[in-house]
Amino acid sequence: MSYYLTKLIQEGEHQQQDFKYCISDSKKIAKSLVAFANTDGGRLLIGVKDNGNIAGVRSEEEYYMVEAAAKVFSKPEIDFTTRQHLIDGKAVLEVTIDPSKRKPHYAKNDQGKWLAYFRLHDENKLANKIMIEVWKKQNRKQGIFLSYSDKEQMLLDFLDKNGTISQSAFSKKARITYREAERIISDLIVLGILEIQTEENMIRYAISKNFDREEWNTQKLS
Repeated sequence: MSYYLTKLIQEGEHQQQDFKYCISDSKKIAKSLVAFANTDGGRLLIGVKDNGNIAGVRSEEEYYMVEAAAKVFSKPEIDFTTRQHLIDGKAVLEVTIDPSKRKPHYAKNDQGKWLAYFRLHDENKLANKIMIEVWKKQNRKQGIFLSYSDKEQMLLDFLDKNGTISQSAFSKKARITYREAERIISDLIVLGILEIQTEENMIRYAISKNFDREEWNTQKLS
């Protein structure tokens, strides 16, 4: 076995790597491609079992399945590159996806719905509306105008004391609509003031580690 492939397999599955025994459904692969493209990029090793053992695949057939996942079941289409490894007569197809500049990407599910995903550790997670809005705003050419109102100040004051907050909790505390809370939080994320903190079954928001509120307040007053 090549040193390169051995090293990859020894890493196991993680945020930027996934093993696939084989491809039986392009829609399921689209979900992984979309999650990688929407997050930090990554690679699929097709022909490798979850325990790291090499099963081997028919690379040409698997390639066409990946191509369908990227072009038919992903929107917008996802760019990828492939590399084939032959080990003891068994083929492993390495599929590499770069972080996309066209986020958000969506994958089509069995019900025909287009859903966005992100990668967390070794799992593909469903993106929420705030994540999707952040991706959209980051791709816009025009900037964001932020009015530092009582709502934004209350949010930052709360986070200074409590660390994190959910969208629903902010909506209730500020007495604003869910949509307005979504707009405020997504704006603050794009501006680098807030950051997303993902947990197993919950997405919360915190002040970014790189944000200096005291300096920012001084600039607002000057």
